[in-house]
Amino acid sequence: MEQAQMPGCYRHPGVETGVRCTRCERPICSACMVDASVGFQCPECVRGGSGTGHSPTANQPRTIAGGPIAAGHPHLVTNVLIGVNLLVFLLGRLNPALIDELVLIGFAFDPDLGRLVGVVDGEWYRLVSSMFLHQEPWHIAGNMLLLWLLGGTLEAELGRGRYLTLYLLSGLAGSALTYLLAPENQGSLGASGAIYGLLGATVVLVRRLNRDLRPVMALVAFNLVITFVREGIAWEAHIGGLVAGLIIAYAMVNGPRERRALLQGAACALVLGLSLVTVVLRTAALS
Repeated sequence: MEQAQMPGCYRHPGVETGVRCTRCERPICSACMVDASVGFQCPECVRGGSGTGHSPTANQPRTIAGGPIAAGHPHLVTNVLIGVNLLVFLLGRLNPALIDELVLIGFAFDPDLGRLVGVVDGEWYRLVSSMFLHQEPWHIAGNMLLLWLLGGTLEAELGRGRYLTLYLLSGLAGSALTYLLAPENQGSLGASGAIYGLLGATVVLVRRLNRDLRPVMALVAFNLVITFVREGIAWEAHIGGLVAGLIIAYAMVNGPRERRALLQGAACALVLGLSLVTVVLRTAALS
């Protein structure tokens, strides 16, 4: 049986290599490897795609998910998300009634307002607004620490647009599963759904880059233990966000380059579609 031949370096065709640039995914030999924060890059991607001999699109610096590498602050979206969460938390501490207006709740009677409130009553915005809610200092401290630790790397490796999509869809999936399984009159602060989506995405990314999975898996296991041991935690949001993050991130960093955008769109549409169908069916059951 003949041994499979490895591809040749795109700059030195006679040199076989098993390493690819983490941006453009072209094969590169040891002489062409440029150390990056994650993996290796080819010289042209490091220079910003100024090389010759290939199309501008091929040489344009891209993330491992195919997104453009944004100029300026590399963690812009992560910092904005942290800022929004902190702002909502502060406003909620100053005005506790705001939490009641934004919390995820299926169906309940508010004696102060003298009317029914909840998603069943048409307040679908609660599925999204609850994604930025925290009530206790330890809750927001833990979530923002994870967002800071995981978000920066994911934003850099996926690109801003894909990273924000991952965050929002993971949070929405967590809200949808909470709405489906939790008691309809039980309020839920669903910020952790998006954070668990980042945990799932980090597992996929580390596996894709052939890095040591043990620290990440230990972090996931630790957070899952807290989820099911500590009382008062909306485990549905955690599991929904985690599964959504795994699905979306897998589609973003795997698969052939020529079909990558299609797979990414299909995975995002799948998560969004399942979330919306879940909400519609639950609303119909409670109406």
